[in-house]
Amino acid sequence: MRMNIEASHITAPPVPRNLDATGLSNVLMRDILLKTMFRMSITKVTELSRTICLPIPQTIELIDLCRSEKLIEAMATLSASAQSEANFQLTDSGKARALDALSQSEYYGAMPVPMPMYEAQIRRQSIRDIQITRRQLKIAMGDLILPPTLMDDLGPAVSSGRSILLYGPPGNGKSSISNGIRAAMGDRIYVPRAVMHAGQIISVYDPIVHTVAESSEDNPSLLRQTGNRFDNRYVYCERPTVITGGELTLDMLDLKFNPVSRTYQAPLQLKATGGVFIIDDLGRQEEPPQAIVNRWIVPMEMNYDILALQSGEKFVVPFDTLVIFSTNFHPNDIFDQAALRRIFYKIKIDGPDQSDFLKIFAMVAKKRKMPLDEETIIYLIQKKYPTIKNVYANYQPVFLIDQMIAICDFEGKSRHMSPELIDRAWKNMFVQQETIAR
Repeated sequence: MRMNIEASHITAPPVPRNLDATGLSNVLMRDILLKTMFRMSITKVTELSRTICLPIPQTIELIDLCRSEKLIEAMATLSASAQSEANFQLTDSGKARALDALSQSEYYGAMPVPMPMYEAQIRRQSIRDIQITRRQLKIAMGDLILPPTLMDDLGPAVSSGRSILLYGPPGNGKSSISNGIRAAMGDRIYVPRAVMHAGQIISVYDPIVHTVAESSEDNPSLLRQTGNRFDNRYVYCERPTVITGGELTLDMLDLKFNPVSRTYQAPLQLKATGGVFIIDDLGRQEEPPQAIVNRWIVPMEMNYDILALQSGEKFVVPFDTLVIFSTNFHPNDIFDQAALRRIFYKIKIDGPDQSDFLKIFAMVAKKRKMPLDEETIIYLIQKKYPTIKNVYANYQPVFLIDQMIAICDFEGKSRHMSPELIDRAWKNMFVQQETIAR
């Protein structure tokens, strides 16, 4: 469940009132404009404004700059009384300059945000400034049945914006709790489409990671005014969530350079800035858990990360992310004490007791429209669970009830519970240990 909390406390990145206010050089903006026109065959001012993410007045200012250098020419006359906007095209010199710029980098489209400006915006919307109430956290967890003591531990951990380790036996909702933590935040931030460091442009906005909340564009009928509410080089988004599991490798946390287009793509943790980075199933990756945690030590302790360009030059980027590690292993089995010390909160997620198990079982049955049967439930508790030493897990009610539903539907019978159906479902939940001849 996603909570609709307005981000009124977050200051929006201001709309650049002139080209100097973008923090970018005229040469860089000129080349991006020329490359965009060349690659996308855009001729109208409004389309160019929308594509390069500058207000219409600043887009016209940039076009006028290129016209003064004879790189762009008008295809129609624009007068104060004109009802339709003018079209522009590249001159031969403009095409030559665009091709030369493309040979250095294929990046075109949205103007980037200089790193210092980006850092200032991160401070304005830091995840460490969020205060989560018990009610918000409880609502965000939805139908999860959690012991009150767990909420006592989770609340301060989430509000701190510091790293969290969730550990415990499998199937008890660690992944669901991680997602609930993100939902509890509920507010929105501004994500740059791209950032720039030392002339190198790094794409940040990713529609797979970032969920757009609202756009801000100029009114096409107001060619000389700007109605933007914020700098359109940013996208107004829900706080991002990046979830990785056993597929995570350390190189996913490095800048991605495309040698063909000569462009950079931000690593996962940079895309997650201002939000949550969930490392699920820690211990299932190719790299050992200790190596993965070691990669996060500097970001978690210093609030900045160090990335490297293709040239080998290293530079610092802000790190403002809530990192959640989730594992089925005991922490002492996969980390040394130095690593554990750097993870600020360690929270054990145990399975439910019998009372909570029955509550979950009844809730799932109601959702699935499966009638409860007292005889079946007594049989399950008294006959089946003693065979596994009465160890309950949150996933088991869903598993057992869905198995019984599948059997009933296959056999053309009305959905119901019975000891015989429990036996059949139980066989699929656990595999009996035996030697198989090969």
